[in-house]
Formats: sequence, C-alpha cells, structure tokens
Amino acid sequence: MFTTGTIVKVLVSNIPNSGYDYRLTAPADIGTFVCVTVMNRPCIGIVWGIGDSGLPPERIKPVTQIFDNKLNVVDLQWLRRMSDWTLMSLGMVLRLIINVPDVFLPPPVETLYAYNHDVKSRMTANRQSVLDAFAANDNDPMTVLDIQNIAGVTSSVVRTMINNGLLIPSGCQVKNQSDFCATYHDSGDIHLNAAQQLAADAIADSVGRGGFSVYLLDGVTGSGKTQVYFDSAWRAYSAGKCVLLMMPEIALTAQFMHRFASRFGAPPVVWHSNLTAARRRAIWRGVLNGEIRMVVGTRSALFLPWTDLGLIVIDEEHDTSYKQEDMGNYHARDMAILRAKISGFPVVLASATPAAETLENAQSGKYTHLRLTSRFGGAQMPTITTVDLRENRPTQYLVDWENQTGYLSPAMCDALSETLASGHQAMLFINRRGFAPLVGCNKCGWAATCPDCSVGMTYHKRTGKLLCHMCGRTMALPKTCPDCGTGVTMRGVGLEKIEQEVNTRFPTARTALVSSDIITSRGALERLVDKMERGEIDIIIGTQILAKGHHFPNLTLVGVVDADMGLFGTDFRAAEHTFQQLFQVAGRAGRGELAGRVLLQTYQPDHPVITALCAGDRDGFMAIDMSGRRAAQMPPYGQLIAVIVEGEKESVLQKYCADLASVAPVLTGGRIMGPITAQIYQIRNWYRMRFLVAGGRNAALQPIVAHWLDKVKRPANIRVKIDVNPINFM
Repeated sequence: MFTTGTIVKVLVSNIPNSGYDYRLTAPADIGTFVCVTVMNRPCIGIVWGIGDSGLPPERIKPVTQIFDNKLNVVDLQWLRRMSDWTLMSLGMVLRLIINVPDVFLPPPVETLYAYNHDVKSRMTANRQSVLDAFAANDNDPMTVLDIQNIAGVTSSVVRTMINNGLLIPSGCQVKNQSDFCATYHDSGDIHLNAAQQLAADAIADSVGRGGFSVYLLDGVTGSGKTQVYFDSAWRAYSAGKCVLLMMPEIALTAQFMHRFASRFGAPPVVWHSNLTAARRRAIWRGVLNGEIRMVVGTRSALFLPWTDLGLIVIDEEHDTSYKQEDMGNYHARDMAILRAKISGFPVVLASATPAAETLENAQSGKYTHLRLTSRFGGAQMPTITTVDLRENRPTQYLVDWENQTGYLSPAMCDALSETLASGHQAMLFINRRGFAPLVGCNKCGWAATCPDCSVGMTYHKRTGKLLCHMCGRTMALPKTCPDCGTGVTMRGVGLEKIEQEVNTRFPTARTALVSSDIITSRGALERLVDKMERGEIDIIIGTQILAKGHHFPNLTLVGVVDADMGLFGTDFRAAEHTFQQLFQVAGRAGRGELAGRVLLQTYQPDHPVITALCAGDRDGFMAIDMSGRRAAQMPPYGQLIAVIVEGEKESVLQKYCADLASVAPVLTGGRIMGPITAQIYQIRNWYRMRFLVAGGRNAALQPIVAHWLDKVKRPANIRVKIDVNPINFM
C-alpha cells in the first residue's frame, strides 16, 4: 500500500503508454483504479508501481480521484505478459479492460426514449432495426446515441421516429442498473450419454481439483458439446467461481439463449458490442463487484474485470472472429489460455473442427483431448458427395427476358426438387455477398473500383448500388462505361444472384437470404430462425453466418454452390479454413430424425479438402496439411510476426520501409522478409506495405522486432501494426 504523497507510476488507458508519474492524494495499492489528467483531459488508469521519472516533486501532477476498486496481481501479470507477446503498449492492453470509459463517472443526465408499440406505422428497414435494438436490450429506454449506434441508423431516422411518436421520452437519467438475474440453478433434467459423461467427468475433476489445464472438447456437429460444457460451467459456478462462456458473435442466437435458460433457470448475462452504454456500465460494475459470476460473451468479454475466474469455455475455438485486428492484434483464445495459466484454472476449447494449433497441442499432450464421435440422440451425420462441374455444368435460365448464366448444376436442381417435394428444407451456401463481385466494361477494360481502396466494388441488387466491402463506400451503378460509353457487364456470382436463379427455377419455393449486410441485428436473425423452425422457409441461401450455431430439424439438404472458392488462396491456412467452413456448413443437415445429405459443387473433386470432406476424414486431411507446415516451419511448427506499415503518402511510406529494411537484423534460424506491397495496397486512402518475420517454434521474436522498430524514428503520418501469428494476410 502506497501512502499519501507517494509518487507512483499510473498506467493510463486509451493512449499508448507504459505509465506516467503522479502524486497520490490518498493511500492506494497497486492495481487501484484512479483518475488522472493527461494534457488537461481526465483519463482512467491504474496504479502500476513506484514512480521513476526523476522529475522534481513540484512538477508532478496529483491524482485527481482514487476509486475503491482495483485489479488483482494476477491480472497485472496478465497485462504485462499480453503486452510482451502482442507488442501492444501496456496502455493499449489496459484499454481492452477499461472499455467502458465512463464506468466510474456518475450516470450522465440525458433523455431516454422508449419504443411506443401503441403507435402503428409502416415498418421500414430502419424502423425495424431500431425495434431490434430495443429488443436486444430487453426494451430498456435508450439515449438517442445508443439507438443510433446499436441500430446502425442516422440521427435523422431517430428524430423522425420521435416526431412521429414511435419513440417517446422515458425519464431523464441513464439508469445505473443492476437488474440482471445473476443467480442460477441446475435444472437437473439433462441426461448425458456415455461419451458426454466421460468428457464432463474429466473436466469436472479438473474444476474441483483446481490448477491450470486445457481440455479440447472435440465433437462432431450435433454431438452435444454444449451440454458437456454447461455441466462444467455449473460445477465451477456452484463452487463459488466466476465462469466465462466465450463464443463467436454469430453463435449468440436465441436458440442458445433458450438452451442456457432451460439448463440454468434464467437467461444469461450477455456481453457483446451492441449493448447500451448503461447496460455495459452495469455489467462491467457487476463483474468487478462479484455480483455477476457467469457471462456469455464475445471475445471482449475476456477483458471484463473478473474477480475470481474459475473456468473459461471457448466455443467454436477455431473461429477466426476470435482474432482481433482493429484495436491492437491479439487472439482471444490464446490470451484466455494465458490468463488461465497465470491464474491457475481450467480452460475448455470446444469445436468440431479444431484449429491446427489446438490439434497439435492436443497431440503433443499439452491439452487433454476429449472426443465425441457421434451425434446426440441417434441422429446420423449427413452423407457428403460432390457434383463435378466439369461434367455436370449448370445451364442457363431465363430472367427478365434474358438468358443468364446459371450456377446451379442439374444435379443440384434435382436434389432441390426432391427436397421440396418431400416437404423438407434446403440450404444453399455461397460465401460471397451481393449480386456480382465484378462490374466492368468488356470493350475497354474499365472496372468499377473503390476510389479509397484498391479493391473492386460489388454490385448489390437489393440496394441497386455498388458497395466496397473494405470501407463501406457506395456508388451508383453506371448505366454505361464512364470511359467508352459501352454498356457495363456484371460477372461472377454472389448470393443475390443465386437467389434470382432459385426464384426463377423454383417460383413457388419460399426463399430467404442471410448475410451480414441483410441480417444486421440479432433480432432479425432470430426472426429468420423462427421462420425456419415454423417451416415458413423452403430454401435458405446464405454466407458463413449460416455455418454454425443453428439447429433446423427439418433441414435435410445443404448445397455448396462453389466449394472451390477458398481452396487456392495465398494464405497457408486456406485449406484448413475451407475444410472448417464447409464441414460446419455440412453439419447443418440432418440434425433431427431425418437423414441429411450435402452436395459440393466443385471443379476440383480430387482436391484433398474435398475428398476428406466426403470421406469424413478430418484427421487424415489435417495430418497431410500439418506435414506441409512442418516442412515449411509454418505455425504451429514455427512463428510468424507480420509488421504492417501504413501511410497517407506513398513516398513517406516507401522511405520509412526502406529505412527499416536497411537496419533489419540478421536472425539465427529465422529471417525478415520484405517490404512488399500488401495484397490490398490501399484501404481508406492509407497505403500499406508489409514485412514478415519468421522463426522457429521456440524463437523469441518479439524482443527482436521491438528493438528493430525502435531503430528508426517513425514519421507522424505513419502507422505500424504488429500481428503475431497473423490469420489475415491481406
């Protein structure tokens, strides 16, 4: 405990720093939350240690406020280790924890608005988004800013709804609410099969014994992994520990919430990006004070101020959404394991298609491997077969009095006809949004590209506009080529084009589209899931949002329109990610009493990914893939660190990269490659270049990279991002 007047180092969130010196105005311990001023602006930070700036005491500013709460010692160790691994500054790592900036401030006085269900009005897409935003927050009143941010609408939409009486004032202060049902009980009506019970008992032993351990819960789709880790969660919770259930954003569905509530007697406390500021403050404080001890959340839930974590479950642990690439680069799965190792508690990784790194750790004995090899309740895995497009070519179809190129083969169309005739449901999967990804001129070669990014713009028929999938910029579709005046053509296929073909070939079928730009809220996704469960949809067409987390008992056919789409990327993980994605999509078929089948349209039926999918031989495929990585010393048999340099001016960027290259160290057992232009050279008017640092599995690359970057002064208009073991190579 530091006494009043002590000069301490305060680690400040929101800005890159390793701590600044301040004078305590009251006693405080290491880890205590404090408020200080930085450049006359109030900032929240924590006491990190004794001050060491050497400045005269009269030049050191006082701490303006000391709070009652603090982070414990193991959390501080975790912050340090995470900073060392990711090369993020300590202040930027702390920002991940203090991600509710006004959490220690009194609730601001603002007008709250409630949705007025008594007023009848035409339900536009924007108004539906606002309604979904209220539903996602238990219909609590919200500020105008919360409504805008969560619903993704403009202020004019909100103001119009206020003027029309759809939104009505409901109080004048943001509630400092803590009305979460945070006390649970085990329903006791879940009966695990023999394989599930063995897995649950193994994890339960570790939970009861305490100490660090990692379990890979490796089960085929529909094998009942959720009930196994629910059992583990209950054991930790009933022992007085805190429990975090992490999952990809897409998996936070109403189906999962219902299963949670059925097992534990109440809905979960959910943490994700689309919460109101008041709810975020309440959950953050509830976790800090120990009032909330079980949370279901996305990757950011890992950084809640937990007081006594006893178990972390990471569902769909292979999912790339656990990799953060916006505010610093880290992998939430790896940082969760690091946190558990420092604090000494178990972690459960659940997946039907574990990541290569996870499988290697399981095979080497670092993780305990628990397998569920059959579906729960006697359901059978679907049969997976290929449609060789070299021999079963799609035919044209007539739409709007024009012949259009088809993308559904006769075999796929026959399977759809049979499925519809039997009264069952079908899913068509294509992982590409919009109608056509290529818009251009066949005569002069002009192509529609984004002015701010070096990518082509995709035509979205629903909006009638071109859209950049990197920055979100929209443009009107030109009627003629702007260079030569010839008519523009649209090539390639997106899910909207598949919808057009399905509606033409099967005019009586009820169809629905699912993609991130169509299903923009959790409420919209839940309505669609309800329609599927009620049998109001015959054919659902979607992107990877359909790949996991959904259980449709009457869905018997899954058709993959283009199984080759991800096979030949420049990323060494391309085959692994394609296998995972297609296996998860295939797993939607036949999850009930009805048998399921999967058709993969492909020009590469002999590709190892395709043959392994059809044979159900995941382990054989991964063995082949891993042998190639072992030979090339790619992860998990080596380490990579990407250094992405971005600049507003090409000349400044190129000179800075040249200066870095001139002082690049020579590595023993490794090398520094680059600089090269990034695969996407320009994003939002920032130009990008890349270095790649490669080394052996046990190489300590981070200190080398940090020392190397410190050798060259960085210009003001240059950004450097460091990505340890990158997933995105764009």
